Amino acid sequence: MTITLPLAPDQEAKLAAIAQARGLTAEALLAEMLEQFLGDASPAPAHEPCDTLTGSALVAAMQASPYKEIILEPRRDPMPTRDVIF
Repeated sequence: MTITLPLAPDQEAKLAAIAQARGLTAEALLAEMLEQFLGDASPAPAHEPCDTLTGSALVAAMQASPYKEIILEPRRDPMPTRDVIF
């Protein structure tokens, strides 16, 4: 597989400098880093069956969210009504 990765000039310069300091080409350094990343990465965890999940698991997941400023509660607009005469 071939992957093209566009780099900013400063990123390319840093990559070249790090590779040179380690006595590697930029390609060899990236291959080494990718191998380390793939070796450390664990496969995606299997999802727990729904009958074992609890509300506390949902609360924990929401507290761990990096998007805490998102409001999940629906907006409560007044319902349209008409006057009724009995």
